[in-house]
Amino acid sequence: MASVHESLYFNPMMTNGVVHANVFGIKDWVSPYKISVLALLYEMTSSKITLPERRRLNKLILPLQQGPDLTLGQFLKTVEECCPQTAYAVKLRLHEMADGELKDMEYFFSTLPTPFSAFDSEAHKTSVVGLFMRHMLLAYNKLSFSQVYKLYKSLQHYYHSHYAKPTDGQVGLPALAADDSEMDLTSIEDTVGDRVDKEELDAPLHESELRSDGTPSRGPLSQKQAEYFLARQAYLLKNDENKALKPAALQEELNNMLKFNPDFAEAHYLNYLNSMRVQDIFLSAHSLLHYFDRLILSGNEGKSNGDEGYGRSLRYAALNLASLHCRFGHYQLADLALQEAIRIAQESNDHVCLQHCLSWLYTLEQRKGSESTVLTQDSVKMAAHFCLPYLGSLDIQSLVQQGAMQGKAAHKLMDALKDTEILHWKHSLSELIEISLAQTTSIWRMYGKSTMALQQAQLLLNMSSLEPVNFGVHQNNTEAFAVALCHLAELHAEQGLYNATSEIFQHLKEQFPPHTQHSKLWMLCDLKIQFERHMNDRKYHLAEPLVKAMSALNKTEGLYRKAHVLKALNRSTEAYSILQQLQVHCEKTECTEIIIRVMLSTAELHWESSGFSTALPLLLQALALARRHHLQSLASETILHLAFTQVSHNK
Repeated sequence: MASVHESLYFNPMMTNGVVHANVFGIKDWVSPYKISVLALLYEMTSSKITLPERRRLNKLILPLQQGPDLTLGQFLKTVEECCPQTAYAVKLRLHEMADGELKDMEYFFSTLPTPFSAFDSEAHKTSVVGLFMRHMLLAYNKLSFSQVYKLYKSLQHYYHSHYAKPTDGQVGLPALAADDSEMDLTSIEDTVGDRVDKEELDAPLHESELRSDGTPSRGPLSQKQAEYFLARQAYLLKNDENKALKPAALQEELNNMLKFNPDFAEAHYLNYLNSMRVQDIFLSAHSLLHYFDRLILSGNEGKSNGDEGYGRSLRYAALNLASLHCRFGHYQLADLALQEAIRIAQESNDHVCLQHCLSWLYTLEQRKGSESTVLTQDSVKMAAHFCLPYLGSLDIQSLVQQGAMQGKAAHKLMDALKDTEILHWKHSLSELIEISLAQTTSIWRMYGKSTMALQQAQLLLNMSSLEPVNFGVHQNNTEAFAVALCHLAELHAEQGLYNATSEIFQHLKEQFPPHTQHSKLWMLCDLKIQFERHMNDRKYHLAEPLVKAMSALNKTEGLYRKAHVLKALNRSTEAYSILQQLQVHCEKTECTEIIIRVMLSTAELHWESSGFSTALPLLLQALALARRHHLQSLASETILHLAFTQVSHNK
């Protein structure tokens, strides 16, 4: 069933699940790369481009303006993927300037459309293109003659360095970094002391690659570019982890950033998110604490008990630390951190933080195996009182999940979910809509209603997301989509459509590679289907190695399959011992499905020794349990076992 608890994780870097980047975070100097971008915008405004190509190029404008300087090879490759004709025109324009004379570059700037007069093109003064062109024109006009000459020489170096090593697409610009400060357009006649002050205010950080292809670093980043990089990577980690930088590459870039600016709070937070990907408890806790420490240093220390300042940072730091330990299974440490967060929130009279604490409190109790229904119901009431629809909806979904595990009737659970749907659509909570549909699919599958489960899964997969699509991210890489696709794979496998099942898993492997956090869902599902197929074909030598792989992902499932293999190999005593241990464990954890399946497997062991009379009461107990929990599929399977037992006993 889809997990709803991880969605309670508080992310102080995001607003409504989206990290917003500064729109006009460009450098304050004219660089050869910015001239390349300017040439692209000029060709877009002066040439005829098809509508699809124009749309693709429009999506590139902000990333090219905001991001770090790319090499000419990378820049042309990016443009060529959208519009080869425009890429060739830009290349020709740069060639005319770089291989010509200084007057050719000056002529290019003189022919640029004026934003105040270009009403019928993208260069209008209120457009992003117009603002960028105006900024560049003003910057260029402020340059002295010597600085214009240096810019021209830099453009030549930028252009010819690309063709000097045609096989190396990662040629850097080592000679330009030292001259950038001389082209500072804020004050042309700055003294040395003024330059030092400016560098302290906007110190260039080590450059991190804007693209997610693992390209190494090449030069310094401005503060704005660093913020854009961090915003992009955080957004990708949340919505499409596959498109983000690999954990090792992202860690290297963050280390370089923090080397230049150790107090960069957002870099510490992204370091924390990256560490969570690889389950590094030490580094994730270290980075999380550093993030909140930096917030305190840069915040308003005078308001310790207000909505801002280090008081707020401290209580949310404790809350995040509790969620971190809870995620890693350190429940005692999580409880201590949660109690600290509750104490500070009570002292500050922060009801919103207390509501988050209450939600995590029932999550923690549920993870520890305690009864948390009362806490969950209280959390729903308090969330409604403080107008927190997100938390309230999560609480209701958690209650539904608990009700399904306790054997509540399906119509009661669906009525409860129907109330949450109103909240979801009213507040455009796209993420919770996906979770709700995935949870409904899981409930119908558990109850044995395959048609309803298929309908809900298809509804989720064909739903258009309400989230704004940034950075080219498609909203189909969440846990809810992984759950729905796994259910579809199981439904096809039950009908013997293994070719369709293989296609689904191939798609899952592409969308959720093995290093991503949701990959365990499809990996376990794939192993279970392979195991059942090999067991049905009596290929026990192929099924046995899969048991260890399943045990690594889910110990309970691994033990259950191990007993199946032992039973098939006529090692009944060992199989019976494992099944008895598994039944005791599942009774403690209240895992009804596994209990019933263990009873059915135990009855099959009694058949082998002709103990049909011993198997009969066990099957009757399993049937009563299945009907009490409304598990129709297991109830039907149990009835078949009963029929076989009675027929065999009467022979």
